[in-house]
Amino acid sequence: MRVLLVDDHPLFRDGVRSLLAARGVEVVGEAGNGREAVALAQRLRPDVILMDISMPQMDGLEATRLIKAQMPEIKIVILTVSDEDRTLFEAIKSGAQGYLLKDLQADEFFALLSGVERGEAPISRGLAGRILEEFARQRGERPAESPDELTERELEVLAWVSRGASNREVATALHVSENTVKFHMKNILDKLHLRNRAEVVAYAARHGWLPPAAHGDTGEA
Repeated sequence: MRVLLVDDHPLFRDGVRSLLAARGVEVVGEAGNGREAVALAQRLRPDVILMDISMPQMDGLEATRLIKAQMPEIKIVILTVSDEDRTLFEAIKSGAQGYLLKDLQADEFFALLSGVERGEAPISRGLAGRILEEFARQRGERPAESPDELTERELEVLAWVSRGASNREVATALHVSENTVKFHMKNILDKLHLRNRAEVVAYAARHGWLPPAAHGDTGEA
């Protein structure tokens, strides 16, 4: 995994770089603001960008929007101190694959980050449920649209993913292989014309496809 670090605090970048290097993760570059991040992303084409939000010149949300518009294959994970709903929801809408808080323990950070390569959406504990609640609120009392384009099995996978389950956990719950879960997730993304798991869950909540338990779940992603 080739990673670009984006944060306006050099000391924090040094710490994260050391942690990543200890786990064999290559840091290909560092940026101190969103404008630098866009330029380095264009030049280095990293696999993953760890992106702070509050930075000078250009914030992480604007940088995320620009990078995803130009280079949609690059995965962006927000790494921030902010757990405010506004920034959380805006980050997902901007195209971020995940949202992690800086108070994570190292082992939990790496467990969540490693899921990016498997197509999972790394989201800190407790935040996944807030995403679902927000989109359910936006949906309001509108009649739910029919999810006819998804199969029964795909809807089962979606229900588990909405609770923050990893591919392995979904596979165990449904008694299928992890590759089968990946196949179903790819079909869901293709059918709904979406880019990642976070967008799938948000879309499903917005259209009333998720069971009540999923809406209230504070899940662990």
